[in-house]
Amino acid sequence: MSWTNLENKVVVVTGGAAGIGLAVVKGLVEVGAQVMIADFSEEAGFRAVEEAHSDGSGQADFYKCDVTSKKDVDALIEATVQKWGTVDALVNNAGINVPRLLVDPAGKEELTEEIWDKVFAVNVKGQFLCAQAAARQMLASGRGGVLINMSSESGLEGSEGQSVYAATKAANQNMTRSWAKELGDQGIRIVGVAPGIMETTGMRSESYEASLAYTRGISVEDLRAKYGSTSSIPLGRSGKLSEVADLVVFLVSERASYLHGTTINLSGGKSRG
Repeated sequence: MSWTNLENKVVVVTGGAAGIGLAVVKGLVEVGAQVMIADFSEEAGFRAVEEAHSDGSGQADFYKCDVTSKKDVDALIEATVQKWGTVDALVNNAGINVPRLLVDPAGKEELTEEIWDKVFAVNVKGQFLCAQAAARQMLASGRGGVLINMSSESGLEGSEGQSVYAATKAANQNMTRSWAKELGDQGIRIVGVAPGIMETTGMRSESYEASLAYTRGISVEDLRAKYGSTSSIPLGRSGKLSEVADLVVFLVSERASYLHGTTINLSGGKSRG
């Protein structure tokens, strides 16, 4: 038995096919958990299952899910219950960012209603739908559970071109506090995790980098150099994806049984901005 005592615990991880989500999946499987990977990408999802199985004693499976669809989310939770009998924890990790300026005189990268709605649909509506479906199952089972809302270290401030993303991450942190007050006495813990500057995951596309660089008024090369700089981080380095996974594993476990209604900044000491 491991220190976390998560053997055979059932955890759903949204956006679990790549990046931070995949690291979390691997960390949970390593300690013996049963993990349902929920992601929109089928190819990446099944590849993630193979990677996770090589890392530990737990199990992983994949369910294709659009977190903005209530039908998909309800089916995800039902499929998890059918496979493993319950849902003990949810890691609300799925999220997107589309860099845009509030006003762009050149008309190139201006925030539109469509983009605003898209980012809010995934980052906020998606967390709401997944949390609601998972919490219903936890309450019905009488076993309680844990909801982890992934946020961002800069979620309450943001920077150029990321106003909509910052707004959604602030919403995530406020949902954590609100749901904690509602569900705590019913045996469901709600905790937020806000990663800061992390090691490169390979998920940033060239088009994303070009848009972000444009909104900040710098070149792509300067943007990459800034991402590689650790001068603003007191610990002097970027975070590792495995360190996010280690924190989530701890929070899901009973070792964190009194952590509730708070968001933990995993930022190497860096404050927002």
